[in-house]
Amino acid sequence: MNAPSDTLAERLSEWPAGGPWPDDRALQGTRRAASVVLLRDAEGGPQVLLLRRAVRDGDMRSGVWVFPGGVLDAADPGLHDLARGQDAAFSQRMQLPCRGLDYAIAAVRECFEEVGLLLADGPDTVLRQAASVRPQLQDGSAFADWVRQAGLVLAVDALVYLAHWLTPLGMKPRFDTRFFLARAPEGQEAVADAGEALELAWMTPAQALAAGLRMLPVTRALLQGLTAHPTVDAALDAARQQGPVERQFPRLGCDAQGVRPVLPHELPYAEISRLDPEGRGDVWIALTPERIVTLSPRVQRITCGNGSMMTGPGTNTYLIGSPGHDEVAVLDPGPEDARTEAHLQAVMAAAAGRRITRILVTHTHHDHSPAARRLQALTGARLIGLPALHPEWQDTGFQPEEVPQDGQCWRLGEDCTLRAVHTPGHAANHVCWWLEQEALLFTGDHVMQGSTVVINPPDGDMAAYLASLHWLQSLPLQWLAPGHGFLIEAPRREFQRLIDHRLAREAKVLAALGEQPGPVAPAELLPRVYGDVPPARHAVAERSLRAHLLKLQADGRATEAQGRWRVC
Repeated sequence: MNAPSDTLAERLSEWPAGGPWPDDRALQGTRRAASVVLLRDAEGGPQVLLLRRAVRDGDMRSGVWVFPGGVLDAADPGLHDLARGQDAAFSQRMQLPCRGLDYAIAAVRECFEEVGLLLADGPDTVLRQAASVRPQLQDGSAFADWVRQAGLVLAVDALVYLAHWLTPLGMKPRFDTRFFLARAPEGQEAVADAGEALELAWMTPAQALAAGLRMLPVTRALLQGLTAHPTVDAALDAARQQGPVERQFPRLGCDAQGVRPVLPHELPYAEISRLDPEGRGDVWIALTPERIVTLSPRVQRITCGNGSMMTGPGTNTYLIGSPGHDEVAVLDPGPEDARTEAHLQAVMAAAAGRRITRILVTHTHHDHSPAARRLQALTGARLIGLPALHPEWQDTGFQPEEVPQDGQCWRLGEDCTLRAVHTPGHAANHVCWWLEQEALLFTGDHVMQGSTVVINPPDGDMAAYLASLHWLQSLPLQWLAPGHGFLIEAPRREFQRLIDHRLAREAKVLAALGEQPGPVAPAELLPRVYGDVPPARHAVAERSLRAHLLKLQADGRATEAQGRWRVC
């Protein structure tokens, strides 16, 4: 028996070519694979080669359109000396300790096996006859032997590393696939092998996306990225210049249409990661009104059916309590309108026999607090929150029995502590609620998912909003539970993103003011400052613009006279 290897690089050097890399749980059960996206220039723009996979039972890729590629072969490492590229360079680019060249060699081999295009240099007679011998080379060892005997050098330096994708947990088979971009070799014709590839098609990325073809999420995503490039050289240059390639790890979620992969940029992704780390695929990926979602043993969420431009998918109501305890608190019971009864019935059903003893609110905007009075009439619970400080767009009828002090705690059982965190900015009376046992913050509207909140003076204050975000960065948080949207991970990153966004908008305001020959009204600044916002939302955006101007005035960087503004 060999002695155990001391380093990861040594262990990797002994790892089977087709197996997963060790020391990464996300990779367990995967097979290493490589794929090449082949481009050629055409009159209507660069065309990409796609192939339709053979139909096989139990294969998630059965019959779908993909790029040429397949799993690494045990013979691939034996061709390192016949590949025009260095393992160290490929490994560094792919963030691997070693054997990155294996992927590049596999990409060249699989491309030749499936579509007959060979990225290699060698005797012209051999290259011209390569297509005729391809049927005898559908095996890694046979291909390696032929390359060596024919005096070929694999042109792996023509491959530009493009992407890294994992198959979602819960799907089989699973692959750990590296994608490369390359120009199709000239003078060669792509021909399907009639085994792995049933048919081929050259199309522009836009044509492929519009053709209604069955595709994997990775294929669609890479095609979308290629649509921006007018030439093959432009696409290759962009791939070379991109920063470190982040691994894309879709997860399975479900909705009324069934189970599907959810990509990392999609809003439900982080919540799926938290609720379904095993890949069952049973986490609901739509914020369906009145649906009871268990986020943890302490927290349930019910979304009200009041979705709109201002509320997104609807206002979230949360039930919070200690596991096994007979009392529960309700946070942000929602609006008072035609949907109230159905929403509160769902809240009562979620309580499941537990007594609702406290009703808390984050703030008193009309989509968050008005239903508190109706829920109090049903339960006798105490109202906790800050009353409105300004009447505009506020639920002035909310009269709390307890006014939380900043940092005040409520024990909701033996293992559930909720702490008030004053966060003025979006509203002067805004409070976030910190569930300490789960390092989770209920953010109300201070942080919304997929959007930024309106800061509407005088109740809204941009300086206070930014100061609250900075303060929240100091808390030991792991998750955010927003008033609108799914759970959000990496709170510090999210807070910084919002701070950066607001400061970038502030810089736009200053630049727009500086471009004007004289004082200007806020409405005249809107197209310049909010040009990225649809005009239908400009009336709402003007409120936040006024908040930026007032902050700049307080900072001594802008001044106002008779409703018109200029740079100091």
